[in-house]
Amino acid sequence: MHRLGIALVGAGFMGTRHVHGYAALQAAGVARSEVVAILDLNQEVAERAADEAQQLLGRRPLVYTELDALLGDPAVEAVDIVTDPRTHAPIAIAAMEAGRHVLCEKPLALTIRGARAMVDAARRTGVVLATGENYRRGGANRLARAVLDAGLLGTVHLMREVRIGGDSAVIISKWRHMKASGAIGLDMAIHYADIVEYFLGPVETVWGRGIIAEPLRFPADGGDAIVPDGEDSIIASLRTRSNVDVQLAYLPSGPGTRFSERTVHGTDGSMTVPPDRTDGEVVVTLGDRVLRGPDLVEAVGVHLSLSKATVAVLGADGTGGKGALWSVVDSGYLAVEIDDFADAVQSARPPEVDGVGGMRALAVVLAVLESGTSGRAVTVDEVLDGSVHAYQDSIDATLAVSSR
Repeated sequence: MHRLGIALVGAGFMGTRHVHGYAALQAAGVARSEVVAILDLNQEVAERAADEAQQLLGRRPLVYTELDALLGDPAVEAVDIVTDPRTHAPIAIAAMEAGRHVLCEKPLALTIRGARAMVDAARRTGVVLATGENYRRGGANRLARAVLDAGLLGTVHLMREVRIGGDSAVIISKWRHMKASGAIGLDMAIHYADIVEYFLGPVETVWGRGIIAEPLRFPADGGDAIVPDGEDSIIASLRTRSNVDVQLAYLPSGPGTRFSERTVHGTDGSMTVPPDRTDGEVVVTLGDRVLRGPDLVEAVGVHLSLSKATVAVLGADGTGGKGALWSVVDSGYLAVEIDDFADAVQSARPPEVDGVGGMRALAVVLAVLESGTSGRAVTVDEVLDGSVHAYQDSIDATLAVSSR
């Protein structure tokens, strides 16, 4: 079978993680794609990533530092964009206009204007545009979705998606605390917005706000503190089109005990879902009856189906197994995402999370931020159609200046 030739665009923190995702597929014998090139503006960074790819994949990708040169390489059939989100739209649009399929890390863009331009380019050129939403790929979330599809909880009324606790350290990188480059509140809440829509369908109305909970963030290397201007926290109430209320909180602040909850509550029972990339299990409580493990899998029956790649890299239950290293599970999630993209291209089908799906998750979180700006409830449709945009205006203006 021909393997799809993919170029990795961006060779930093996420780029390295994606290389390990490709390696997981190859090690499991289910690779549909291969990394034929790596692009980074910093040649030293690109060369280092190419060295690691050679070690893990047995082949050294070609190294590029200019997008036009990369897109002139006929071996590059698709691009996997893992740059910072300010550059997602221009890179993706250039690639699609050059006839290349695109897998783009979330957030798809920083504003609806950027995301819409990407979606329109995919429709215009006829190529595949996929959004890298990896949390839904884990076995626990697949099983939780099967519980809902099987109707075990009856009529669902409430979901709680809560991540609370942290400190004043810089989270991953300094630019993730600045509004114009994609603050961590937006970046992380998009994961959870995608899970909400994966479980319950489209979110319709949002009331909430983003806040800067930690006014100073301190780098791990002991350097000078930074003053964030982008929200590190998102707190909101959502209502889905199917009339389910969702309580959402991402608040990485405060020295207290860290608290994590993903629960769904219905007329017949409740479900607890473990944190992503952990070895916890889904537990369903139906009155005096508690289902977990094989009993729960049996109860959902045909509603649970894991892809061949999921089983190959994450095991029969899609979790990676008890005690699996975080890095192994993370690579597995990314591997499943990459496999779905490659199969979508080769089978001429939509990917599981296409450009519209990525734009919707972005719109849900932007609706929270727009709600905080306007002081009223905001619908996701208002954000998607561009009629509500005040929060996004300064970002769009900054991006317009930087692209000149």
